Amino acid sequence: MSKQILAAVIVVIIVVVAVAGYVILPRPTTTNSTMPSSSTSSSLVNTLVIDANNWPAGDLNQLNSVNEIPWPNWLTYSVYQPLVSINSTAEYGQGIVQYLPGLAENWTASADGRTYTFNLRNNVKFSNGDPFNAYQVWMEMYGFIYLSGNSTGWLESYPVFDMSTVKFGPSTIALINQTGLINPSQQALSIMMDQSQPIYVTGPYQIVFHLASPFLWFPGALIVYCGLMFDTQWVLEHGGFGTPAQFNTYFNLHPIPGSGPYVVSSVLENNYVKFAQDPNYWARNWTAAEVQANPYFDPGHAQNVIIYYKGDDVARYTDLSSGTAQIADLAASSWKIISTNPQYSFYVTPPWGSAADMLVLNTQLYPTNITLVRQAIVHAINYTDIEQEAFHGYLNPWVGPEYPVFKDYYNLANSPSYTYNLTLAKEDLAKANLPSLPTLTFRIASDVSYDSVIADIIQSDLSQLGFTINIVSMPESQLLASFGSYAFEKQNPSAFGQLQLSQGVAWYPSTATPAEPWVDFLSVHSTWGNTAIYYNPTVQKCIDSFTSTTDESLIKSLCTTAQQQLYEDAPYGWIGALKLWYGDGSIVWQKSVINSFLLDPVFGGQDSDPIINTVTFVGS
Repeated sequence: MSKQILAAVIVVIIVVVAVAGYVILPRPTTTNSTMPSSSTSSSLVNTLVIDANNWPAGDLNQLNSVNEIPWPNWLTYSVYQPLVSINSTAEYGQGIVQYLPGLAENWTASADGRTYTFNLRNNVKFSNGDPFNAYQVWMEMYGFIYLSGNSTGWLESYPVFDMSTVKFGPSTIALINQTGLINPSQQALSIMMDQSQPIYVTGPYQIVFHLASPFLWFPGALIVYCGLMFDTQWVLEHGGFGTPAQFNTYFNLHPIPGSGPYVVSSVLENNYVKFAQDPNYWARNWTAAEVQANPYFDPGHAQNVIIYYKGDDVARYTDLSSGTAQIADLAASSWKIISTNPQYSFYVTPPWGSAADMLVLNTQLYPTNITLVRQAIVHAINYTDIEQEAFHGYLNPWVGPEYPVFKDYYNLANSPSYTYNLTLAKEDLAKANLPSLPTLTFRIASDVSYDSVIADIIQSDLSQLGFTINIVSMPESQLLASFGSYAFEKQNPSAFGQLQLSQGVAWYPSTATPAEPWVDFLSVHSTWGNTAIYYNPTVQKCIDSFTSTTDESLIKSLCTTAQQQLYEDAPYGWIGALKLWYGDGSIVWQKSVINSFLLDPVFGGQDSDPIINTVTFVGS
């Protein structure tokens, strides 16, 4: 799809993660409400209960967004709204969505694709009454820059800003804190309006992002994570950001106010989060047509929502079947019951979805640092067995790194999928001429059921090559906590073993751009995701082109060559794109209760459960 950057208000149409998971729950009682409703419903459900299978990593602390957590972020869109939204329903069957206004009413891009000017809504308040303005956005962005240690890749690993001119730290925070962000002093304004900085304001409702080089899909990096807005004035009043070495943990269980339709009413760590509708929500009077045009800003259809963390699959199924919960995350142990019971529906990812699973081969540790050994391994795996035994047959073929949703950028070299070919695998291993076959360490998440199934299959498959595999299981949280930037992992390659499965769970996007998987999996700028610790100059040229030119023909040419190189280098075994939301399970509901809901706009990369303010009910 050809894209043009215009010096005018633009909404960029892209092939992007389709998120319109319209769905259905048992009917709770409804109550009349005096809160204005912008939906077609005249009444609100009193309480919606969701049973989730993960407690948010990073608790509820939005400062962690710079590290792409909290995940799952149950407060996505319901509490924290984005600068840029996505039309999750337009041409859904084709996986085509638009970037839409969020808390930014509109934006312009300069002709060279380097300067984006966002005009913000001026009628928005956070739930505590503080106004949303450009000064709040400016402080949030520089807070992330500060917490990242001034990292070039602070914005979801995209190296799009020149950080050499950044002048922000404790002294700047202290100065601005003297008068705050609602009516800042002239001295504070002079700092925020400094156009030598990569991000600056021009007034209370306009903020400018000046990139070091063009990036056609820059708005797609502001849909979740660092693009979700919170009240930084409240942050300053409650201890500030902390330091790069120690973020302010007060916000872990004391959520920063957001501008969304819900507020967090109570939290019990590793147990539940309770939400209540905000009667002063700025968009509470939106018409049904306005909500339909931007459904992520729906005021909500339940007065109260409780999301319980329940680690046991049977307990979640019991709650759903008894009506105690209306939505539940269900996986392998109860899947046969669910999939054969006609009263339940479950979410199935469309073929252009972006959740994917892959075998990671450590390119910095012997013997997987040898290309022929990696080629032997990816051809020794029986992918059909993995599809049937680990994922109940719900797996789409995938040739990485690009997500299938970005059709214009997917598998540009038309490379074949890696397939089970034991003869070829043995030939490659013989060519590697290893003096002996060392034991390979294979790290997996002990609490991700399909990981152990996949690991057993791969262990058996690689034994046919003569390899002994030592499977090391650890909790998903421990596995996730071990990863870091490409630079960090390159300094500590022995800590990761030769083999891993993604990051313990399937990989989900953190932005809505075609550059995302290249930047995450393969770039030297990756802040979290290049777990193969992989670098190749041909591949890096493709990665760099996304953020250095507006010439899409050039980008595609470089990435076609990179795709061919990547296929030969085999730092990853592309297992497949998931059809079920959690790989071997999905979000489940009863058809008689839930009418619809939306999932997050990056297909699980921000949240693994329904966006609570979009859940609608049968008959209400």
